[in-house]
This record gives sequence, C-alpha cells and structure tokens, in this order.
Amino acid sequence: MKYDNKNFILAIVLSMAIIFGWQYFYAKPQADRLAEQARQAEQATGQRPATPTAPSSGVPAGQVPGTAGAGVVPRDEALASSPRVKIDTPFVSGSINLKGAQVDDLHLLRYRETIDPKSPTITLLSPAGTVGATFAEQGFIPASGVSAKLPTPETVWTAPPGATLTESTPLVLTWDNGEGLVFTRTISIGDDYLFSVTQSVENRGAQPVSLFPFARVIRQDTPVVAGYWVFFEGMLGVADGALQEVHYSDASETTEPVRVDSTGGWLGFTDKYWAAVAIPDQTRAVTTTYAHEKLGGRDVYQTNYVAREAMTVAPGASASYQDQLYAGAKVVSIINTIGERYKIDRFDLMIDWGWFRFLTKPMFYLIDYLQKLVGNFGVAILLATVLVKLLVF
Repeated sequence: MKYDNKNFILAIVLSMAIIFGWQYFYAKPQADRLAEQARQAEQATGQRPATPTAPSSGVPAGQVPGTAGAGVVPRDEALASSPRVKIDTPFVSGSINLKGAQVDDLHLLRYRETIDPKSPTITLLSPAGTVGATFAEQGFIPASGVSAKLPTPETVWTAPPGATLTESTPLVLTWDNGEGLVFTRTISIGDDYLFSVTQSVENRGAQPVSLFPFARVIRQDTPVVAGYWVFFEGMLGVADGALQEVHYSDASETTEPVRVDSTGGWLGFTDKYWAAVAIPDQTRAVTTTYAHEKLGGRDVYQTNYVAREAMTVAPGASASYQDQLYAGAKVVSIINTIGERYKIDRFDLMIDWGWFRFLTKPMFYLIDYLQKLVGNFGVAILLATVLVKLLVF
C-alpha cells in the first residue's frame, strides 16, 4: 500500500510538472507571439500606404453572387439554375459551376452523415444562396489603369461537349472577352482532395495587360461549431510562417478585415472533420484577408488572397498562374503527404491537436500504428493503454 501511495504521489507531481512546464515554456510564449502578430497586423492595416497594385481590402464579399437582397435558395434549385460539369472520382462527386467557374458542389463519398451506411454522404460545398453555402473561386483583379473586361462571378465559361472532371481527365474552360483577351482555366483533381487550378491569359491585343491573381473561399451563414476549447473551428490559415485563427464571433464583431502579408501559405475554413482552403503559389508574395459582412440579412465570411505582384501579359504572348484548393476530410496522412509533396508552408497545422499536442500527437501516431498492425481500432486503443501504463509504471 505504501508503495502504491508513493507511485500515486509521484504521478501527481509529474503531471503537475508537465502542466506547469507546458504553460511556462510553450503556451505563454505562443500567446505572446500571437498577440504581437495581431498588433503588427493592426498597424499594417492602418498604416499601409495607398498602392496602385491589388486593392488593399482584398476581394469584396459584396461580389458574392446571389446573396445581396436574396433569400435562401433550395440546393436543388441553385444547382439547376446554372450550367455545370460533373465531378466523378472514387472519393468526391459533384459539379463545377460554369457560371463563375466556381467549385461549389462537392460530396465526400467516403463519409456519411451517420453511422448508417445508407445515410447521405457528407456535403462539403454548396452554391451561393443555399443554407450554409460554401464555395471557392479563382480570378483576376485589374492593375491600375487596366480597363479590359475580366471574368466575374457572373461570367459563363465554355466547356468541351460531354466534359467530366475525373482523376485522369482535367477540365479545360475558356472565355473570350471579345477585346483581345482569351482566358483559359484548367482544373484537375488528384491526391484525394486537392484541386489544381491553372489560369492562363492569351493577349491578342496591341497593349500589355497587368492582372493580379486572387482566390477566395466563401461561407454563408454562421455554422454550428462543437464549441470545445481543445480544438479550433473557424477561419484558419498560415501566413508569413505563423498560424492564423479567426473565430466566427470575432470576425462578426470586427469592422475591419484581418490582413496579413505572406509569401505562400494557405487559408480557408476548418470544421471538426473537414476543411476547404485556398493555396497560392508558395513562391509568390500575397496579401491574405479574413473578412465578414452582412448581405441580405445573412452572414458572409470570406477568406481570400491577392497576389502582390501583377502578372503582365505582353501583346501576342500568354501567361499563367497556378494555385490549389484543398476541399475534403482532415486525414492526417493525406494532409502530411500533400504538404510535403507541394512544399506548402506548415500545411500540417490544418490539424488542431489541442493545447496538449505534445501528448495528443504522438498518442495518435501510436494508436494509428497499432491499428494498422492489428487491424482493429478498439484493440489498438487497448494496446496503447497497456503500453502507456507500462511506461508510467
């Protein structure tokens, strides 16, 4: 009994040492760093000089189609209101909206709403105007002095007859502005949930044209979050090497968007199990923006980036810009593989391991390894429990 009491007291002392050590060496420095980043971002927002390049406010949420002054649109009606190209892969299905070339209809085929195998698959993306609409869009912003017609959310793109987006067949969309500029957008999908989008511009006119690439992910209505303090749900990203977390409540109470300059990075929305994030060219300087606006009585949240250097297309020449969109489940192995393969800055931070990540992360990898070894998650948990008890003993 005395030996057991000593072990019990020792366990308490070690636990307290871990908690206080984590608070002193990790939590406090991280909180100080985030506070300093917020202060610097606020100063940058208030003091950034006017520039003839990309708009400092990013892409206005007011450009969201079908929102201002409009009520809620049934999902089936929204899907039927515009021409579409089917998405057909083993892991996602849905369609690309030719109006705006938006990715706004996506189902995750490996996951269902309940444990019933006949229940509906998870709907991650939905068109503008629907309940909980979430969708992604790429495009260009004209540089100062450029008056050329550019594609907008209302632009209807042309797809080849019978086109379908699959793992082996990219979707090639075109639009001619009738003034000498021909836009081509090539969308491909691979690596499970990763869309790659290449925007090309051919200049058949007599004058050079300078454009700023942008991408955004938009969410209408405030989603119901689990509310657990141990993990984050909301507007998430990495800019300038640091994690950015913006709660829906904070965004709705702030009059000015949160802006952070970065080279590369990523940003979007994260839920408990799913995420939709825009990923710029990791070598390009961009301004990232997290914004909220009330449109037609509905909350509209927007995360976007705008390139800080224009893409100039000379007469008789063409130029292109490639970025990516991740829309799918937050599977650790998939996210780690994509982050490493495409050198995406700290892409692994899409997974929130909580305050005690120094314990939860290795514990996950241990259980995951045991599960793959024995083929049963319950048995893996039991084996992990025994191993931890042996270690503590």
